[in-house]
Amino acid sequence: MVVGSDISRYPNTPRPTCRGYLHKRTQSAILKGWRKRWFVLKHNGCLHYYRHKKDEGKSRPLEVTKLEGAEIGVDTSLGKPFVFKCIPQSGNRIFYFCATSNQEMKRWLEAMDKAVHP
Repeated sequence: MVVGSDISRYPNTPRPTCRGYLHKRTQSAILKGWRKRWFVLKHNGCLHYYRHKKDEGKSRPLEVTKLEGAEIGVDTSLGKPFVFKCIPQSGNRIFYFCATSNQEMKRWLEAMDKAVHP
């Protein structure tokens, strides 16, 4: 049983395709920098993110983004290793993510690529 998710309540719900912590670049008027967030990529191609892992299944995600048709890829423009970006089809926002390793970055890129091209 997975604690902190809806799997126990809905046993036939498919498990998320990818989940884990990533650092997300923040570019608001007040905050700039990188924030550690818990990301969950669902089978429907939606990327949910929460402040903490324990929030998944207990509170609403901070944001939900549909990845179908999005542009994803490695980004070297920020001079930081393991950075990749996602440009969703809807909206004019660019998400920058930073993984903890090359292997982790590849895991996310592969999962997101499947969501982009279902």
